[in-house]
Amino acid sequence: MTDQKKRSLLKLASFASLVATAALVGCGKKEEPAATTPTAEPASGPAAAAEPLKIAFAYVGPVGDAGWTFAHDRARKELEAEFGNKIATSYVENVPEAADAERVIRDMVGQGNKLVFGTTFGYMEPMLKVAADHKDVKFEHATGYKTADNLRTYDARTYEGAYMAGVIAGKVTKTNTLGVVASIPIPEVIRNINSFTLGAQSVNPQIKTRVVWVNKWFDPPKEGEAAQSLINQGADVLMQNTDSSAVLQTAEKAGKFGFGWDSDMSSFGPNAHLGSAIINWGPYYKKVVNEVLNNSWQTQATWWGVKEGAIDLVSVSDKVPADAREAVEKVKAGLKDGSFSIWKGPIADQSGKEVLAQGAVADDKFLHGINWYVKGVEGKLPSAK
Repeated sequence: MTDQKKRSLLKLASFASLVATAALVGCGKKEEPAATTPTAEPASGPAAAAEPLKIAFAYVGPVGDAGWTFAHDRARKELEAEFGNKIATSYVENVPEAADAERVIRDMVGQGNKLVFGTTFGYMEPMLKVAADHKDVKFEHATGYKTADNLRTYDARTYEGAYMAGVIAGKVTKTNTLGVVASIPIPEVIRNINSFTLGAQSVNPQIKTRVVWVNKWFDPPKEGEAAQSLINQGADVLMQNTDSSAVLQTAEKAGKFGFGWDSDMSSFGPNAHLGSAIINWGPYYKKVVNEVLNNSWQTQATWWGVKEGAIDLVSVSDKVPADAREAVEKVKAGLKDGSFSIWKGPIADQSGKEVLAQGAVADDKFLHGINWYVKGVEGKLPSAK
């Protein structure tokens, strides 16, 4: 190769190198704004997605109680199905109605929960204390009556289910004696005993109701003993305001009848079971979560019943006479459209004193203050603890 050709090739290579260098420099300048793109992407990408709303539930009993707590936990699962990854739920079961409740609820807040449900009356004072210290958290208290800026109450009109069960009991009983296993002597429970009796008396004026108090929400052995005591006293149809299936199971063993309470308990006593007065917390819980997610949650007191789909009488047995079924359906329809009132005078208390005049309809304030038995309920009402 001649020197001339070598020089020409060297010049060519040198020129190509300059072009490549210029191109790289030019590309570098054009790409400078894009270099910041990877750090900007997370602002709208999956990594920046909103954290799920953390929701905690404090349960007074075990989730497997087949009654009250089971109904709440079923609704919690409905929330998970409804809202998916927008929420994250957790629960603590068997939280006593005592000082320990405050510790549990504070721990729930400490774990980052921004919505806390306390599902029994005895959590009222502990929840008020915790709510006062954590204004950024929303609290929902079941069956209570005290509220705060960030704490509100909710309840179900369980007395409507009790009344419908009473209609059936009044038709089925052979002894005209009904029995109720009762938990804690607070207005909620007394109201249910009275409503059960009024429902039975609406179809059978001869009805008498006997009550045994166990002073616990969930204590299967005590509930079973109380049920047997009522059977020994002549009761052939039993109702309860406790949380387990023990009352129905006791009725099954004794060849008597009974009702499920709070949840469908038909499988626990198929021969004894006449129907179950259930609570459906799902609609309310979904409403609450929607309000929190939409920033529309406000303090209020909510009390839902048949009208709102929170209360029903389900799995009515084939043993129930057709006329009793028809009577229950009529009551249910009236509660839905507002044409029927359970607590409508004249109503007298146990002593015969008129507490609701002819034609008068009880308002919610009246219903929340019931601390006496209606006429037909036997025995002395214990003091609430």
